[in-house]
Amino acid sequence: MLGLFGTGGRRRSANAEAGAGQLPQRPAIVLAVAADKQAPDWVALFEGCRLSDGRSVNVYQTAWHKMVASAEPKAARQQLAVHLQDVHGPAVQPDLVLVRNEVYTPNEDFRNLLYAFWMGGAAGVNSLHSIYCFCEKAVVQAELFRLNRELGDAVFPVVPQCYFASYKEMMYTQTYPCVVKIGSAHAGMGKMIIRDHHDMVDFRSVLAMTNGKYCTAEPFIEGQYDLRIQKIGHHYRVFKRISVSGDWKTNTGSSHVELLDLTPRYKRWADEAGRLFGGLDILTVDAIHDSATGEEYILEVNGTSSGLAPDQATEDNMHIRDLVLQRLEESLLGVKTGGGQEGETGEGGSSGAGGGGAGSGE
Repeated sequence: MLGLFGTGGRRRSANAEAGAGQLPQRPAIVLAVAADKQAPDWVALFEGCRLSDGRSVNVYQTAWHKMVASAEPKAARQQLAVHLQDVHGPAVQPDLVLVRNEVYTPNEDFRNLLYAFWMGGAAGVNSLHSIYCFCEKAVVQAELFRLNRELGDAVFPVVPQCYFASYKEMMYTQTYPCVVKIGSAHAGMGKMIIRDHHDMVDFRSVLAMTNGKYCTAEPFIEGQYDLRIQKIGHHYRVFKRISVSGDWKTNTGSSHVELLDLTPRYKRWADEAGRLFGGLDILTVDAIHDSATGEEYILEVNGTSSGLAPDQATEDNMHIRDLVLQRLEESLLGVKTGGGQEGETGEGGSSGAGGGGAGSGE
């Protein structure tokens, strides 16, 4: 899957229209953290949008490394101040932060900015609390195993896994070959196949050089194909991904992608994952179909930075925009916009070609 990112700090000018005898309302302000060449133009996507009380929506689109932030929660006027590198003028105080880029990667750590948004009381899509929890893969996996214990393997099958706090505790008890994953890396980084216990001894010596990183190990499953169940609000999609490059990491090589029907089983997976950390607006469940047994296992769940399929990205970005507007209604106006548990599938949700592409990102 191609990841979703955006462009540098831009904003949509406010529409200052006001009714006769009325003072113009302060626009709702959205900060979209989304920066890369594949990005949609979030400024354009929100053009003309208004909340139910008539106020307009200003959007600033930027990257993590192009801003600084501070917070003063009990200040009378500005509780959160965000200075954007590409925007001249006073600091921005976002009402909501849309996060579409990873906060914490092997090369960059922007958690301090996330804390400022959180401290300053901004709403988030996904929630800032859930984004914080997703900064560590081990935290997410722990919650998946909690759901597995609660629901059972028949309902929520998670691939077996061992966790090691450091190289000192490594005593792998599952089958070989296995896959080891170091820390909270994304997009196929920090992962490798271990063929036998001799390789594991070598890997342990390498892990000792990572300055205290934890790791996980799980049996390697020869997959006939991968599955990705995507949930954006109450909108669902199911993708079947088959590697065409021969790379065992199907999210890093070229792959063919098909849209599948949403079955009750896949919907249950997404709905249960959607309960994590108080609720997830945007998520993807990644699973694998074992070619030997025909069984399917959940590998991981991704959150707000989940990549979108190129052929469906335009429509799915509109769903994300609608989610942001709903959250603004709730946080600024106290309007309850959440619907029931029933969702919908995207157009063309039946089996058929859904467009292939190089898999990268979450």
